[in-house]
Amino acid sequence: MGDALEISRIRHWIVHVPLVSEISWSSGKRTGSTRLVCEVTTEGGVRGYGETICLLDFVPAVFEGLVTPLGMGRRITDVERLTRAAEGAGYYHHKRALVFALSALEMAMWDACGKHADMPLHQMWGGSYRSRVEMCAYVYISHPETVAEALIGYRRQGFRSFKLKVGLDPEQDIALVAKAREVLGPSVNLRIDANGAWTPAMAKRMLARLAPYDLQYVEQPMPVEDLAGAARLREASPVPICVDEGAYTLQETMTAIRLGTADVVLVDPHEAGGLWQCLKAGAVCEAAGIHVGMHSGGELGLTQAAYLQLAASMPNAKIALDTIYQLHADDILTRRIAFEGGHADVPTGPGLGVEVDLEKLERYRTDEIVSAYRDPDNPDWFAEKPAH
Repeated sequence: MGDALEISRIRHWIVHVPLVSEISWSSGKRTGSTRLVCEVTTEGGVRGYGETICLLDFVPAVFEGLVTPLGMGRRITDVERLTRAAEGAGYYHHKRALVFALSALEMAMWDACGKHADMPLHQMWGGSYRSRVEMCAYVYISHPETVAEALIGYRRQGFRSFKLKVGLDPEQDIALVAKAREVLGPSVNLRIDANGAWTPAMAKRMLARLAPYDLQYVEQPMPVEDLAGAARLREASPVPICVDEGAYTLQETMTAIRLGTADVVLVDPHEAGGLWQCLKAGAVCEAAGIHVGMHSGGELGLTQAAYLQLAASMPNAKIALDTIYQLHADDILTRRIAFEGGHADVPTGPGLGVEVDLEKLERYRTDEIVSAYRDPDNPDWFAEKPAH
């Protein structure tokens, strides 16, 4: 008889779930989220599910060609060894695609582990620091009055943390932030994300102009590649700085902390290569006295559940979690994760604590991968940083 924990089958779907309405940001527009969903089945009959970003067709290709062979026959508990094996399987030649693809399998392995043990992941990771997690309402670039209307709607739903996308036009950015603070008042958290759209000089000027609006932080004000410049910017900034794109992996997180680039770090299992990598990065931040949040990038229910499990397990996850989950018209779960009073309950079922709806996986299955990093109405469009 075989090992009950050994993976006997791996399969995947590419799904595209539409958003309620189109959203705009400094790197393009999007009308839905394209994701790769992975299922692992063990010799013991346990099924686990994972999800990842699927920006371009290289992600499923790498999943099929590199990740699936790495997972077949492996025990579902071998998540750390899986990562080590991936590092020797073309890691440096296919790094970003491999990290994306690997995270789906790693999440599915954890889900299966929890189901096999009949306990939620936060219990497997050492217990829970919180049973409810504060969520941050996400509002994308639009006319100030439209943004104000959306913020008021979220405020009525009980949200007390809000995030604005900025970075297309400096004057519009200031107008959006001013309007947001006006309608929200002084007692709630307001943060913004420029997605690296500002040059260093522009970022310095914008942070000075934004200081009167009492921002919780500015996320990724300048390009991620210039870590030394980001450290200089933070040293002079009157507004706290948050990094995500420049501190996804464990090594990048260490570098960001050593250089002093961040007041807050956002973790992301898809960008880091798995949930275990996020837990390790969170521990590094904890040792440095830095709070962590979660990066939102089009997550469906599996990833949203994973974020809640992570937030429950990490003592320094004290930042309201960014989310665009609720902006989707539907989900791939049998029951959507509910937000009540600006909070979400941490799932208490085995594994991720949620169940996948196989009919919806088939309903939203697609052969077309739509990138979030472009304007679908203008394929030659590209983000242009404001002049110095």
